[in-house]
Amino acid sequence: MTTLVLGTIVGKGLHSGVASRVGFVRADGPVVLRVGAVEAEIRQLVVVDTSRSTTVANAAGTLRLATIEHVFAALGGLGVYEGLVVAFEGAEAPLADGGARAFADALCVARVRASAPHLRVAVNGSISVGASVYEFGIADHTDVEVHVDFNDARLARHARWRGDAEDFFERIAVARTFGFEHEIRELLARGLASHVASESVVVIGAASIVSAGRAFTSDEPARHKLLDLIGDLYLYGGPPRGTVRASRPGHAATHTAMQRAFDLGLVARTRG
Repeated sequence: MTTLVLGTIVGKGLHSGVASRVGFVRADGPVVLRVGAVEAEIRQLVVVDTSRSTTVANAAGTLRLATIEHVFAALGGLGVYEGLVVAFEGAEAPLADGGARAFADALCVARVRASAPHLRVAVNGSISVGASVYEFGIADHTDVEVHVDFNDARLARHARWRGDAEDFFERIAVARTFGFEHEIRELLARGLASHVASESVVVIGAASIVSAGRAFTSDEPARHKLLDLIGDLYLYGGPPRGTVRASRPGHAATHTAMQRAFDLGLVARTRG
């Protein structure tokens, strides 16, 4: 089970099954990630693995943390860019509730003040990465949208978030991790995922969609893809002030697209 105590989440990592803990501590300056005794500002982190999740590390390789995107989504969705240390024990973030709501709840307990994103769209343009397409548009607000196609008529293909923290908290943060039945069987065969609470994951089978706890809706997988995108954008100082439209986004594609967006001048950091 996941426990929320004074801004701290305790649980197990989705892929490793290893116990881990994350705590939110108010502090001056930009948001800092701490793993054990090693610290790094978010802008100092690099992506080192994108297989099934996002893994980040510092340049020296002395700090490394897997499956960070849900924690980052909570930070980006609630606009937390300053005044916080995110302290981890373990090599993978806890799965918690399968989305970002538990982390958002913990941030509310920590009472960290929201601020503006450190990223903006500077030039209109689009970037293709394989089958994924990312469109960037200049705007005075934040607007993030995903279009997905799971080849399943039961599942919605679209989700959108217009930068409102309350909307993120109530609608996006609650979208759980999902997997297709054959993927879950593969993980179980490798000795993984057996520790996952049924309330934290939606399993999509050919005959039925299995979930426990919160009622499943057809757009929950799309909302979770949106949650992941918000989390991945946070690594660069976003989600940006501007519009981002992502068709068939994925962790690897998003990080590649953002690097190209910086190279082409489509996005720019406003600080840091």
